[in-house]
Formats: sequence, structure tokens, C-alpha cells
Amino acid sequence: MLISCFFSSVSNGNADRSRWRSIRVMYFTMFLSSVGFTIVITSIWPYLKNIDESADASFLGWVVAAYSLGQMVASPLFGLWSNHRPRREPLVCSIFINVSANIYYAYVYLPPSYNKIHMLLARTLVGIGAGNVAVVRSYVAGATSLKERTSAMANLSACQALGFILGPALQAVLSFTGETGISVNVIQLQVNMYTAPALLAACFGVINILLVILVLREHFVDDHGKLIHAINYTPEVDVAPEVEGDIDQIAVFTSNVLFFVILFIFAVFETISTPLSMDMFAWTRKEAVFYNGIILAAIGFESILVFLVVKVVSARIGDRPLLLGGLILIFAGFFILLPWGNQYPKIQWADIQNNTMPTTQLAPTPPSNTSLEPTGCPSEQTWCLFTPVIHLAQYITSDILIGVGYPTCNVMSYTLYSKILGPKPQGVYMGWLTASGSGARTLGPVFVSHVYTILGPRWAFSVICGIVLAAVVLLSAMYKRLIAFSVRHGRVNE
Repeated sequence: MLISCFFSSVSNGNADRSRWRSIRVMYFTMFLSSVGFTIVITSIWPYLKNIDESADASFLGWVVAAYSLGQMVASPLFGLWSNHRPRREPLVCSIFINVSANIYYAYVYLPPSYNKIHMLLARTLVGIGAGNVAVVRSYVAGATSLKERTSAMANLSACQALGFILGPALQAVLSFTGETGISVNVIQLQVNMYTAPALLAACFGVINILLVILVLREHFVDDHGKLIHAINYTPEVDVAPEVEGDIDQIAVFTSNVLFFVILFIFAVFETISTPLSMDMFAWTRKEAVFYNGIILAAIGFESILVFLVVKVVSARIGDRPLLLGGLILIFAGFFILLPWGNQYPKIQWADIQNNTMPTTQLAPTPPSNTSLEPTGCPSEQTWCLFTPVIHLAQYITSDILIGVGYPTCNVMSYTLYSKILGPKPQGVYMGWLTASGSGARTLGPVFVSHVYTILGPRWAFSVICGIVLAAVVLLSAMYKRLIAFSVRHGRVNE
């Protein structure tokens, strides 16, 4: 009897260690997924202009959105695949697509024409590869108890934030290679500040594939942390326990809407950062890539601190108050970003001639000391002539507030959603949540690039403030329904 108990405890201990090793592989997969996205985000606009002069800010919106569009389509499919087959399969397949797409992105300058279309296709394929985020989240949700869930989801989001840090930071470091870079004639490759980040992301993907193949094992636990089964090549649906009670579909729908809003807001923010800084602060393309890389890296560090605090605070006050507080901070961040005052941005004139100069107090931007590249707010954007400048202090303050509000909302929305779903297979549901976020990241860049180009920052950020207020109202109205499956069915006290 004692021997039996001993071997049973050893077996459970080994399974538990294997479970956490596998969860950590998922953390690393999420980290690499975010690195793969952010490592090029600040250089997409200058790269696009470099390979195709016909591209404008509106097309930039489509290029940024292409990633999310691909992810939106792929996420439910990968989630469905993971519900019926070992999750290793969709993970390896998706990461391979991601690696191939990053290599494609590094070569988009090579074709003699339609370069901007090639970039659009490359970013779409990168997004399809990133559809594995749904598989990652469903794995972590199914492999953790209710008590472990918030901490595990916070760790997952922290790894995602760390990717957001290192991505722009690596881009900033690689920007010193310059636009010329190094030519590798054997494979017709130009390694420069635009292509090197994508190639590095491809190398990370190869490492990720090896970890998934060699380390990942499949585990499932109930809400109390009891190991139900460990599977390697058995469909997840066969090992998940039969659970009485239905999922609250209204709470599921509300969670998807809130998540859509949260991701929409951040997509707007990350898309507009480079054009906004070039227009308002008269930065060159290289300066915009470098400085915004540093700013986004700083926001990422801030996010990690937020995740550490959230893990402690949520245990005391709950998930929903933190979600509400995060939305309020995001609203404050965009409200501060609204242009005020009577100072105006420096204007970049398309053709400087005395007889075409308007009789206003505005003056053309003098040539940069470090570059012949024209800087300032392009005169083609007519709002530049009458919209007050957004000061660097406003921009940094907004970054700080959004850098606290966004990660708080991000981790709380994931945690609440996984708890609402309960101990049932979550692959498809997580796929829909990821698709919801991807839809937001598709529409957000398209929305802000068009509204910003045509109407300017005042209209763009005012609409965002209205959207955030609507999300606050929705959360307040549905507050009592956003509770864990086990709490709703009376199995666990809230």
C-alpha cells in the first residue's frame, strides 16, 4: 500500500513538472509571437516608402491590418484543430508558416513591381502563422486550476509584453545597420534596418518549433487542479471531463466585444505612433523608428510591472474592478492626446514657392541637419494647417497611461473569459476571442490611417474616446454576469 502511494505521488509529481514545463513552452511561444509582430512595427512605414513611393498612409493601414486579418481567419481554424488533434500539430504548422512569411517579408524589395502588394501578402501570412495564439491560450486555460488561472494568464501576458519590449528594442538596435546594410549576393539578400528584424524573427521561429516538438506534452486539470489526464496523441475532447451546466453565452459575447474594443484601441495607438511622431515632432524616418522603438520598449517594461501588480491586486479586489479601472486609464490616455492650444506643427511643403505660400504664421520646416529628407506635417494633409500641435509631453504622458491601462485590460479580459468558459474544451472559444482581437487589429489600423490622414488627430482620438466610454458602459451593465463558470453554478464561492 505504501509502495503504491509512493509511486503514485512520484508519478503525480513528474506529471506536474511536465505540465509546468509545457506551460512554459506556451509562455515562450507567446513571447516569440509578439516579438515577431513588434520587431518590424516601427519600420513598416519607412520600409514601405522605401520599396514603393506610391504607398501612402492609407495603404500603411492595410499593411498593418493584414497581420490581424490573417490571424482572424486562422485562429478559429487552429482552435478547432487543437480540439480534435494534439496541439503540437497546429503549433508546428503555424510557426512554420510564420518563419516562411518573415523570410518572404525580407525579400519584398526584390520584385521589379508591386512591392507594396508583396509586403501586404507577407504580413498576411505572418498573421496566419500567429493564429496559434488561440491554441496557446486554450492550452494554458485547460492545464491550470481556477486558482492558478489568473497568475498563469498574467504570466502569459507578461511574456507577450516582454515580446513587445524586445521587438521594438531589437528594431532600434538593428536600425544602426542603416538603409544600405550588407548585401549577401549569393542569395540576393539585402540585410539592413528593414530586413534584419524579420530574419531574426524567422530564427526565433525555428527555435520555437524545436521546443514544441521536444518538450511540449498535453495535460488537462479540473478547476481544483486535479490532473485528469496527460495526452500525447489523443484528441482533447476525449479527455475533457463531462461538466453539467451551460456556458453563459451572453457573458461570452460581452467578453468578445470588450476584447475587441481593447485590441482596437491598442492597434490604433501602435499604428499611428510613427506617422504621428513624424508629423508632430518633425522626425526623420530613421529617428521615428529609433525613438518609437525606445518608447514602445519602455511601455513594455511598464507592462511587465503592471502584470506583477495585477497578479497580487486581482486576488484581493477581483478581476472585474481591474478591467474597469484599465478602461478608465485608457480613456484618460487618449483624452490627453487630443490637440489643444494655438501652436501648430511644422509644415512639410510639397513644392516651396513664394507664390504658393499661404499667408499664415506657419513656416516651412528647414532642412534637417542630419538628413536631406523633408520633415514635418505634409501640406497634402490639409488639417496640418489648422490643427494644433501635439506636444512631446502629451505623447509621453499618453504612452504612460495607456501602458498601464492596456496590459491591465488585456490580462483581465483573458482571465475572465477562460473562467466564464469553465472546464470545457476552450480551443474554438479561444479561437473566436483571438479572431475578435484580430478583427479589431484589422479595423483599427484601417480606421485610424484613413481618419487621421483625412481629418487629423482631433477627430481620430475623439472617436476613440467615445468607443472607450461605450465599453465602460457595457462592462457596467453586464458586470454581474461576468463571473466564473464554477461560481455561476454554485460549485465554487466567488
